Amino acid sequence: MPRGRSSSVTSQVSSEAGEALLGEQRSAPAKPHHGTEKEVRRLDRVIIRFAGDSGDGMQLTGDRFTSETASFGNDLSTLPNFPAEIRAPAGTLPGVSSFQLHFADHDILTPGDAPNVLVAMNPAALKANIGDVPRGGEIIVNTDEFAKRAMAKVGYATSPLEDGSLDGYRVHPVPLTTLTVEALKDFGLSRKEAERSKNMFALGLLSWMYHRPTEGTETFLRQKFAKKPQIAEANIVAFRAGWNFGETTEDFAVSYEIAPATTAFPTGTYRNISGNLALSYGLIAASRQADLPLYLGSYPITPASDILHELSKHKNFGVRTFQAEDEIAGIGAALGAAFGGSLAVTTTSGPGVALKSETIGLAVSLELPLLVVDIQRGGPSTGLPTKTEQADLLQAMYGRNGEAPVPVVAPRTPADCFDAAIEAARIALTYRTPVFLLSDGYLANGSEPWRIPDVDELPDLRTQFATGPNHRLADGTEVFWPYKRDPETLARPWAVPGTPGLEHRIGGIEKQDGTGNISYDPANHEFMVRTRQAKIDGIDVPDIEVDDPDGARTLVLGWGSTYGPITAAVRRIRRENGHIAQAHLRHLNPFPKNLGEVLKRYDKVVIPEMNLGQLATLVRAKYLVDARSHTQVNGMPFKAEQLAAALQEVIDA
Repeated sequence: MPRGRSSSVTSQVSSEAGEALLGEQRSAPAKPHHGTEKEVRRLDRVIIRFAGDSGDGMQLTGDRFTSETASFGNDLSTLPNFPAEIRAPAGTLPGVSSFQLHFADHDILTPGDAPNVLVAMNPAALKANIGDVPRGGEIIVNTDEFAKRAMAKVGYATSPLEDGSLDGYRVHPVPLTTLTVEALKDFGLSRKEAERSKNMFALGLLSWMYHRPTEGTETFLRQKFAKKPQIAEANIVAFRAGWNFGETTEDFAVSYEIAPATTAFPTGTYRNISGNLALSYGLIAASRQADLPLYLGSYPITPASDILHELSKHKNFGVRTFQAEDEIAGIGAALGAAFGGSLAVTTTSGPGVALKSETIGLAVSLELPLLVVDIQRGGPSTGLPTKTEQADLLQAMYGRNGEAPVPVVAPRTPADCFDAAIEAARIALTYRTPVFLLSDGYLANGSEPWRIPDVDELPDLRTQFATGPNHRLADGTEVFWPYKRDPETLARPWAVPGTPGLEHRIGGIEKQDGTGNISYDPANHEFMVRTRQAKIDGIDVPDIEVDDPDGARTLVLGWGSTYGPITAAVRRIRRENGHIAQAHLRHLNPFPKNLGEVLKRYDKVVIPEMNLGQLATLVRAKYLVDARSHTQVNGMPFKAEQLAAALQEVIDA
């Protein structure tokens, strides 16, 4: 099972997807809480952020809260935010790790712009995140960590808990460390060992505040620490102690309910899933639907490594994983597997794509199916390893020597990574070409509910290998031509090595049309270059769909992970009676055939991107449309409110 959000919890929800209302929280009248005097308020949504040192277990805490929220039936979206350093100095700003979760009783699209609740495990976590918390928000602070030395590390001259700087917030000072150590005093643990469970105390408290289920977390802890039962029970006791603290302390007089999102989803069985996990499952599903073994040749790199980790667990599905010594060896092995008849994949991020570029060009020349999965991150060079960006689009399009066209597919949400992986495999197998799958760190690490599909819903990806001669010479001799093409797809035959009579030459030097023999003939080279381009241009992709209920004059066009923030921003504008149309690209090469006609229907076209305008450059060049860029490259996804304001300015201009 996958890590953290790996639990197999599912929830049954019914009815058709509803329209989200991303407005203010709505409160229902108070009612008794399990026979106590404590007030229970009903909200339509809430955004919680857990923050602490990278060693405080904030990602695990967030994962567990997310899993229980998914099992309860809420719609949700998450944003883990990791420090780049493997272990930054404790208590410093660079070492702060956070996990934001937005969950609701209706359809939502983003992890939220600003947290309603911040759990700060130390001064660094408070200072790094307080600027995002709106006035009136709740802050739960671990007071045990606010010693003079810890505060001095992050520039606090006086304690923010005492100098009035937090007066605009609802602050809950909680000695999390002390309470955890006290709860575990009978376990015989050292103080340092006991302190490690303070994240479970915080999880228990938040689980009480928001009426989250608890059984799944207790089961998870027993499984995670099965070889250390004392540690498992200590964490469970800390978790229960946090719950009981919320139940009994006077500081928490109110708890909150967020009902299941019963109208947000079509009927089905759902589970919480991250983008990398969904992509891994999509690759496995594609290999099964193609009836081909799946081969991954990869080198670990953030944020793509989890795909290698996950696929290595599924040998029972015919998956073979190879952790190579470097990026070049990884893709070389994958291309060799493609030549041998496997559904071949290599995974990486932007810096790795640069190293793989020559072999991608070789795959273009050999015309073999290969999936190149690029989980984009901030650049250039090593850049921001743990932060998100969309700046590899032009590299995917043009980052090879010579004319080497490659199809490009981009998922739009974490769950959509499953479908995008299957679509990329369809194109690679049908047209015999490498395909770029452009995800990013925001999608890879974020999560949302995913409806588990029936196998009957998945496309048939089976392909035929060459089995014998396919060409008759003038003298009547039957031979095999490795570059004789399908007239519809322009795909060449796929001949598995070792098939008698199908021996043929491969390599990076230009091939003669049909025979595949080495050729330096100028006319042949021109023909092959244009044929390879025509094959990509002729790929069958669906028309782009436009959401335009009011006949707007402004279109917002997006691609990849900007889908959530763009859609949330569009809903905000429409809720204020504004008129705006929306379209989103999955296929970036080739573009949908109707894209030019769609763009020309609008007076204004805006393209939000987490780069400096790469899609806008392509659109302007191809369609001669005055597309306007709205760009952001700060390592974080767009905030819906800020994006809505920027789009409204374009509408009003």
